[in-house]
Amino acid sequence: MLVYSGGDPVYITVPPVEGVAGGGTGYGWNDGGFDNSCSSPRVIDPTKVPTAEFLHVWCMPNTANVGQQEIPRPLEPISLLAARNERESVQIALRPKVSWGGPGTAGAVQIHCSDLCSPSGDRLLVGQSLSLRRVVPILGVPDALVPLDLPVSQINLFHGETTSIWVSLDVPCGQPPGQYEGQLLITALTADAESANQSLAKNEKSQLYQELKNCLEIVDPIDGSPFEEMVERVKSATSTLRRVLMSPSFSEFSPGYSDVMEEDVVTNLSVRLKLCVTVWEFTLPLTPSLPAVFGVSETVIEDRFGVKHGTDEWYNALDQHFEWLLQYRISPFFCRWGESMRVLAYTCPWPADHPNSDKYYSNPRLAAYAVPYVPILSCNDAAKDTLRKEVEILKSKPHWQKAYFYLWDEPLNLEQYNSIRDMSADIRSYAPDARVLTTYYCGPSDAPVSGNSFEAFVKVPTYLRPHTQIFCTSEWVLGNREDLVKDILSELQPEDGEEWWTYVCMGPTDPHPNWHLGMRGTQHRAVMWRVWKEGGTGFLYWGANCYDKATVPSAEIRFRRGLPPGDGVLFYPGEAFSSSQPVASLRLERILSGLQDIEYLRLYSEKYGREEGLALLEKTGVYLGPERYTLDHSPIDSMRAEIYRCCRS
Repeated sequence: MLVYSGGDPVYITVPPVEGVAGGGTGYGWNDGGFDNSCSSPRVIDPTKVPTAEFLHVWCMPNTANVGQQEIPRPLEPISLLAARNERESVQIALRPKVSWGGPGTAGAVQIHCSDLCSPSGDRLLVGQSLSLRRVVPILGVPDALVPLDLPVSQINLFHGETTSIWVSLDVPCGQPPGQYEGQLLITALTADAESANQSLAKNEKSQLYQELKNCLEIVDPIDGSPFEEMVERVKSATSTLRRVLMSPSFSEFSPGYSDVMEEDVVTNLSVRLKLCVTVWEFTLPLTPSLPAVFGVSETVIEDRFGVKHGTDEWYNALDQHFEWLLQYRISPFFCRWGESMRVLAYTCPWPADHPNSDKYYSNPRLAAYAVPYVPILSCNDAAKDTLRKEVEILKSKPHWQKAYFYLWDEPLNLEQYNSIRDMSADIRSYAPDARVLTTYYCGPSDAPVSGNSFEAFVKVPTYLRPHTQIFCTSEWVLGNREDLVKDILSELQPEDGEEWWTYVCMGPTDPHPNWHLGMRGTQHRAVMWRVWKEGGTGFLYWGANCYDKATVPSAEIRFRRGLPPGDGVLFYPGEAFSSSQPVASLRLERILSGLQDIEYLRLYSEKYGREEGLALLEKTGVYLGPERYTLDHSPIDSMRAEIYRCCRS
């Protein structure tokens, strides 16, 4: 806050209000305040005063929840370690010291990224490997990651607020190993420059619109035109398009643009943030080692985007969600809920004999796929014949080993258990090797043994065998008793293909690992550490887009009543943030990081044994149990660095 003492402005720190909106110790505030040793410049002119005089810039790890009251820290270079086919992220925090912009804001800044280059000339390209997203609060908690323009973007900063930029680096599978260096330049803009840029953009858009409209008029219509005339029209259209592409509006996409910007435009007034990345020769497998299957509600997509089931628009919407989610090493399945927690789950919306089905089922990034059990909606003979035909086609494919059926969610009584058995018996009558997945957190309530007892829970396989192969249990049941895992595993018959998977949803709650909004970043990431330590061979999450019903794509996002904030919502509709793509949450990025950690631990264990892998997880202090995991990021870096040191070729 700015106060006056003897006529001179003096800055003092005001503690934030405690609560979910980012105040208190949960988002980095401490009683020590921060050193605002840099005095306010007398001349508020970004063209004459270094940007460092206008704002604090510092870096934070990807597990930090950077709230609006996050305090500044010293600026240090960014140094990352990444394997090939891995995404590694870091945050850049910005907080104004003074105001230099127009009304309502502290001022605008420009962020310019360069490619990352190795000494041998290899590059990690801006826009392909390097991306920027602004962290936007949801219910006051930093969560939504809204894409920024590249290689140059502009954002507004506000009084008394810390803004975070999420920087992600995606390393391609074929990227040569080595050290890569680049920089981010952060420059304060004058209010006049900001408004001029906006006006220029509008004028350029009008000009480009007219150029492209003229181009379309040249080539349309061409039906029935003589060949010579068609050639002339194409030549004219080509000339117009080339002129458009060479216009200043697209100069940022021209080869060498980053270097030109660095030399000719950006001045020595900018804050220069060095970014160094070590790419090592380990490549994360394209197909994830751990199947992590996540539900996507088809009804939410249909309602919000106004697409009718089975139309071209419907298929396009599902296809977009499927392709977008694969980048997070998860295997999506679309779902529709019936009565009594019956569920129709399917990964591919197309019939197995349709040409478009292959891009789903054969996608190497898919670790598992759900096959729909059609009779859940209709029990007539035609529906059963459709299911039989579907399964017979899939059984002939090499990817059949990835298939599973998800028929019922959390059955509660013997009637529901019997329904699972009947459906499974139908499937297994013509596909004896089919896998059925069943989620549960208790035994049947009307079983001879009380359904509320742990004994009944452990005995669930005896009720469902041989009609379930994947027994998927809630982590909530275990509490902090990891020793109970052996009781669960003792009831399974892995020699007959039975597996143990786990899931989280409303529970477990704090301090146990889960993905609720407002939990610590390491708490989000620890979900997968727990899976690996306990020895589960797969993971399920019930819903990634299950926000409250809306009928307009850009409608306000609301969480469902009765659920913890964030439960069932891992990404947001892009239209709510003026984006054409879904907008990821911080929590989804941390899920990806956790799944990548599993690949690191798997590599280490393959070389030294699982017991040594478990010892490393504990020795570095990363994860010891559901109530004992690191709250700080440095142990994660230590574990990854040790795996790099021991396993690099």
